[in-house]
Amino acid sequence: MQEYEELKRLIDEAESDIKKAEGGNKAAGTRVRKQMQQIKQAAQAVRNKVLETRAVE
Repeated sequence: MQEYEELKRLIDEAESDIKKAEGGNKAAGTRVRKQMQQIKQAAQAVRNKVLETRAVE
């Protein structure tokens, strides 16, 4: 499922900024918040795809 692969990619990309933000880097914290919004949207896309698949069956 393409939507799930996109979600995994976004999570992987956020990892380094999350570690930097934990160390007190404010710019990394800002990037993490932006990435979390993208992750939220990607998770919703996965959810919708699953519901779509279930409706077809």
